[in-house]
Amino acid sequence: MIVIEFVVVLAAIFLGVRLGGVAIGFAGGLGVLALAALGVSPGDMPLDVISIIMSVIVAIVAMQIAGGMDYLVDLAEKVLRSNPKYLTFLAPVVTYLMTLMAGTGHTAFSTMPVITEVAKENNLRPARPLSIAVIASQVAITASPISAAVVYFADLLEDEGTGVSYIDLLAVAIPSTFLATMLTAAIMIGVDRLRGTTALDTDPVYRQRLADGQVAHRGGRQAERRPRARLSVLVFVVGLALVMGYATAISENVGLIDDPVMKRDQAIIAIMLGIASVIVLICRVAPPDILGASTFKSGMSASICVLGVAWLGTTFVSAHEDDIKKTAGDLLSDYSWTLAIILFFASALLYSQAATTKALMPTAVALSVAPAALVAAFPAVSALFVLPTYPTLLAAVELDDTGTTRIGKAIFNHPFLVPGALNIALAVALGFGFAALRGI
Repeated sequence: MIVIEFVVVLAAIFLGVRLGGVAIGFAGGLGVLALAALGVSPGDMPLDVISIIMSVIVAIVAMQIAGGMDYLVDLAEKVLRSNPKYLTFLAPVVTYLMTLMAGTGHTAFSTMPVITEVAKENNLRPARPLSIAVIASQVAITASPISAAVVYFADLLEDEGTGVSYIDLLAVAIPSTFLATMLTAAIMIGVDRLRGTTALDTDPVYRQRLADGQVAHRGGRQAERRPRARLSVLVFVVGLALVMGYATAISENVGLIDDPVMKRDQAIIAIMLGIASVIVLICRVAPPDILGASTFKSGMSASICVLGVAWLGTTFVSAHEDDIKKTAGDLLSDYSWTLAIILFFASALLYSQAATTKALMPTAVALSVAPAALVAAFPAVSALFVLPTYPTLLAAVELDDTGTTRIGKAIFNHPFLVPGALNIALAVALGFGFAALRGI
């Protein structure tokens, strides 16, 4: 029976990927319905994770409407244009830091046009900086203090008595994922130089598109600076600091607050909604504008996707947890690093860091996987690039009118797969090192 149920899960996931967008969540719900028809009791709905995503998104959108996102992109453009020869390093730094601060990789959308233009202006193939920048925006989710995946995983680690606190998790995740991203950029630059494919004019597809007049040079951005743009960014950063401060203070290892009034997820939801309120009030943001913003729409779409897919995953895993423990228990006990492989392939199907964390990490903890391995393997939930259908990945392909960021005829023949897999492998390896230094 478990085989039939697993086929149902895979069928629902592949249907969702084929339909694309928010329909991934719809297909997840359909899969839960099909499993229920087979006699499987639905698992817990990931309402806590979804609530965090929604609250962070509305705060980000309020900042965006106030002009804060344009202000940040302007700063990013100045950095990228001032050092174009280091674009392949600086582009992922920008998307990594924006995701780290915002808790969502959707902020990468706003920087992709700038990365593409700077690359074209300096005869660099946009495919390389774009691909690593997209990967950085995905991996950084596992290092963001306010991402749903991090908050949920930190709570799980503390509640299960692993001895790993919220600050421990960040102390390993941030340096390991960032250094892995930089090492990935360096390695891919070296590969391009050996192959002689660094320069844009070496690409035959680009030369043909240029001859056909299909490549445009738009120059610098001409965005209008809103008067309260910097203020909105300041308010958001204050909210980020409050979240980190409170989340750290209630950790058992820190013990500044012994009997917290709010749990960590409740605090982040309340703070982010509060920050959105403050931005609306003092930056004169019209609430109806928030509902129409593209970031709001993509954020709510992500919430539906997580609802359907994570619910589908937890339904299957919770129904067969004993079987999974018997099958995977000895393997994970003897070779704890294999958890990263499991998370890698699961996230490629579940299509969300938060969904993968919610579906699989409780079982990994229940299997008594070593805390160091749990923390080190965490970045592997970011393998959303395996199938070339993720929104930021598709946006990079669409925005690169040179044709260098292209998806081949084979499903996995795209420029994101190799750097993405390399980035995660390096992050996991570095994670074990930083976990040892941290004493985990």
